[in-house]
Amino acid sequence: MPASHQVMEERLMRVLKMAESQPSVSVQALAAAVRLSPTHLQRLFKKATGVDVSEFLAERRCRTAAHLLATSDKQVKEIAHVVGYEHTPSFVRAFQRRFGQPPGLFRKQNNRISAAS
Repeated sequence: MPASHQVMEERLMRVLKMAESQPSVSVQALAAAVRLSPTHLQRLFKKATGVDVSEFLAERRCRTAAHLLATSDKQVKEIAHVVGYEHTPSFVRAFQRRFGQPPGLFRKQNNRISAAS
């Protein structure tokens, strides 16, 4: 494997690990961490995975939020902030697009805390 290809793969692996461990990370922060422009990162990520990095981050945020809704008693606005949304209504719209229901209803149907009590 050419050295430049290996460097790109290492960068993409670092991006994936950061996105996994830091749900609120931005495309700009990821690009800076791997010393690429956001545009170049978007292009490389899409080529390697078939998905836009921003779509990947949004999906990761929603999955993390769903887990927190099901396993914690944190308020929806607190979860929104934890996963990287500054504004709760934006989070609610994104979550509803992904899961087909608002976070509050998702919690009622999936909360493992109240079910365990």
